[in-house]
Amino acid sequence: MSTHAKRERLLLADLLEAAGPEAPTLCEGWLTRDLAAHVVVRERRPDAAGGMLISRLKNRLDRVQGEYHEKPYEELIQLIRTGPPRISPYNIKQLDEAANTTEFYIHAEDVRRAQPDWTPRELDRVFADSLWSRLEKGARLMGRKSPVGLVLRLADGRTAVAHRGTPVVTATGEPGELTLFLSGRQSSADVELEGDKDAVARLLEAKLGV
Repeated sequence: MSTHAKRERLLLADLLEAAGPEAPTLCEGWLTRDLAAHVVVRERRPDAAGGMLISRLKNRLDRVQGEYHEKPYEELIQLIRTGPPRISPYNIKQLDEAANTTEFYIHAEDVRRAQPDWTPRELDRVFADSLWSRLEKGARLMGRKSPVGLVLRLADGRTAVAHRGTPVVTATGEPGELTLFLSGRQSSADVELEGDKDAVARLLEAKLGV
């Protein structure tokens, strides 16, 4: 049976291929070629990928990502489709699911929702629950830069605290939409925000995400 991470990987590759190398994405300043290079470096160059989180490694990351950016676009797409090298820990199914399910979902939507004719995507309940489970675990990390208290809520009443503080804003939506919102795609996520008007405005401008 295909895993969620594998399914989203293949969808992302298809979307990138269909869009071409110069299409916009929701990642600020990135076209599809930039996004494809990012995905490949993250999986295949752990010596450079650390620069995504560690500032002193950023120069190396920029250099290596620039090298991949210059590769033929078709090669980048194929590297995404085939996945990480055999020796990579991402080849372990459990780690692939944990590290890539949300990552590939977000980036697939980065490509889809940057297009003028995009339409909402209905997620099956098992996948939606998987995204919510990961969101519950990572909410504090992703919401740590929120300028206000932030609570995530599903339609069935389940909640997760993304940031403690006052005033509090409650974001209500489906798991996929809340995932996009908390990853910094606030303007493209279909969520309902409840709270003080000024607090909501500040939240919409905040740099959320890892």
